Amino acid sequence: MDPLSDVLSLLKPRNYLSAGLEAGGDWSIQFPDQQAAIKCGAVVSGQCWLSVEGQSDAVRLETGDCFLLPRGRPFRLASDLSLTPVAASTIFSPARTGGITSHNGGGDFLLVSSRFALAGGHAGILLRMLPPIVHIRRESDRSALRWPVERMMQELREPQPGGFLVVEHLAHMILIEALRLHMAQGLRVGWLFALADRQIGVAINAMHDDPAHGWTLQELGERVGMSRSTFALKFKQMVGTSAMDYLTRWRMLLAGDRLANSGDPVSVIALSLGYESESAFSTAFKRVMGCSPRQYGRGRDPSSYGQPSSQAEAANANRFGPIAS
Repeated sequence: MDPLSDVLSLLKPRNYLSAGLEAGGDWSIQFPDQQAAIKCGAVVSGQCWLSVEGQSDAVRLETGDCFLLPRGRPFRLASDLSLTPVAASTIFSPARTGGITSHNGGGDFLLVSSRFALAGGHAGILLRMLPPIVHIRRESDRSALRWPVERMMQELREPQPGGFLVVEHLAHMILIEALRLHMAQGLRVGWLFALADRQIGVAINAMHDDPAHGWTLQELGERVGMSRSTFALKFKQMVGTSAMDYLTRWRMLLAGDRLANSGDPVSVIALSLGYESESAFSTAFKRVMGCSPRQYGRGRDPSSYGQPSSQAEAANANRFGPIAS
């Protein structure tokens, strides 16, 4: 797989609600904290304002626009932000499983949206590299999202047998396409944008393809046609951490997934990731993940996974930048 697929496979984004909202006239709706979920939406028709808690500037959404709210913050959708908002709980049924909700009679505005929960305690791998609002509005970008959005709208309007799975897959398509489009919007610091770089992206792919290989800066530099020093500098500038720290972090995330979801012993996992001894692997795992492999495998509280176990480890963990949890 490619690195974005690798990370999303580890995080296992689960769409636990896709639904539509129709609104008419003057309206304003306040949505609560999304409980660390990613909110993804697309405007099918009409326009509205989007305001996210903690952000000074609201975003104007037009027909065809898509947005991601990666931080789970409370937000408001409104035809006019000066209106007093009503709570979303007064409009949407707590027991809803999808479908389309109408507000003020509908007719002027139509939105489809999905919420994604990320598995495990490593949501920061993806979320820390994204701004509070990802706004996708270029016509060329919106065209890539048009088909899955329109098909989801059809599924929500006209439920069919197997519709839950169809909507689930469409929601994943929209999420991945939005992340792709965000990657392509320009060069910024962070793992996600590094994937789009011709040279650093190749190096990251190589490490993901064979994490057990004894990669060196020299070998990675040669792989992408750069000198060792130039490659090391560019990688750190783009990703926010060194190539070797990135490789170690990725190995430990893979190890954590296997510890949690397979019966493989620590010694086997260590060898499969390029560690000649279980003790060397365990030392690296505790430094990165904040607990021993056996503690992790016994089901330590997922909310604490990846949290450093001391101030020294906290200082060290901060070096991992956007790939840290």
